[in-house]
Amino acid sequence: MPVGELPRRYSAVMEHVRFGRTGLKVSRLCLGTMTFGYQCDEETSFAILDAAAESGITFLDTADVYPLGAAPDLFGRTEEIVGRWLGTRREQFIVATKCFFPTGPKPWDSGNSRKNINRALDASLRRLGTDYVDLYQIHSWDADTPVDETLQALDDVVRSGKVRYVGCSNTLAYQLARSIGRAEVLGTQQFISVQPRYNLLFRENERELFPLCAEEGTAVISYNPLAGGFLTGKHRPGAPTEGGRFTLGWAAGRYQDRYWNDRMFAAIDELRPMAADAGVSMATMAVQWVLANPVITSPIIGASRPAQLADAVAAVATPLDADLKSRLDQLTHEFRFGDNAR
Repeated sequence: MPVGELPRRYSAVMEHVRFGRTGLKVSRLCLGTMTFGYQCDEETSFAILDAAAESGITFLDTADVYPLGAAPDLFGRTEEIVGRWLGTRREQFIVATKCFFPTGPKPWDSGNSRKNINRALDASLRRLGTDYVDLYQIHSWDADTPVDETLQALDDVVRSGKVRYVGCSNTLAYQLARSIGRAEVLGTQQFISVQPRYNLLFRENERELFPLCAEEGTAVISYNPLAGGFLTGKHRPGAPTEGGRFTLGWAAGRYQDRYWNDRMFAAIDELRPMAADAGVSMATMAVQWVLANPVITSPIIGASRPAQLADAVAAVATPLDADLKSRLDQLTHEFRFGDNAR
């Protein structure tokens, strides 16, 4: 499909929604960029960004440790690509990035300490070619750093003008709740958003994290809505085909552990005819289902070529039928409880 075909069909339907309890508005889909610079070369990455922008997506998510699956010498390349593409268009987009994972050889080049937050943020700003980011997130919880130190450091970078809002990723419900409580006591910026994994095959966050987010007005920008491409239905049992997340450098093992098993393939076999009966692709149905959860603000959509965005953008234009959602909820109910539900 030509890159230009996507925006003409869907750009008018890309709504913008309130970002949690803030006054900020973000596009209903967020473009994840972790494929840029390893799985995708710069030319392809630019084409994906062009297609996303033309379809109405104005929310971009990246991290200092991207591209996914790459060797350490490539860490930061994704932010550089995003920065070169943004150029003079910086004010037309909401840009989010993250820190936590090691991006240097020294013991303090990782984590959520004051030192690493300031070091990592300055490096991200240089690579992105901007003097601020709209959303700065801790990429994971840091058990070695007091949450008070992290919150105070994040408060400082907001007050400095380098960051507009702060959020967290891969955070458990109790960790988010404690962070909110400590921020209230300290009078610092609170985590305004959380970035958890969520899809038809991984629903555990519905039990505790999502009710907390609904009560606190925390934005949810969930990732992995297609389970790394598994929910497109393109994979078959056996060895994974080269070129996707399931064979992507050091990330391959993570994705295979999550989804590459008989239990998941059995679910795909049941989901496939449901999408066919609804007249949509499996990818569109999977994103429709995520969007149908009222706690979800903007699911993060990744791509390795521009045409892959069409299914996700179509999901915004065609909301999930209530009866189909009910049947999907019932079919995948076991995935709310993790491995212990087998």
